[in-house]
Amino acid sequence: MRMHLPTVAAGFLLLAGVGAAAAQDLVIEPEQETVIRGYVKKQPLASVKIPGVELNIGSALPDTVELHEVPDVKYRYVVVDNRTVLVDPDTRKVVKIIN
Repeated sequence: MRMHLPTVAAGFLLLAGVGAAAAQDLVIEPEQETVIRGYVKKQPLASVKIPGVELNIGSALPDTVELHEVPDVKYRYVVVDNRTVLVDPDTRKVVKIIN
């Protein structure tokens, strides 16, 4: 059975799109989100503005934005426009906007 290249390419693109969508749907357990919210409340940060960056899941934050640790959590956080933002420290991409 011979498959045509456009069919195979379309299949790969479809799978890549599904993977990208799943990567954006970060699921944080309610208990972990409670820990994060509590920590952020105890360690308040001044809100920053990031000109030229639209704050969405998947947006990359510039290196000039300081990311802060939450103990026992992979992700870092920063407060942007009065919203707590979880960021993947490896890619600097926003993975969740808490408030």
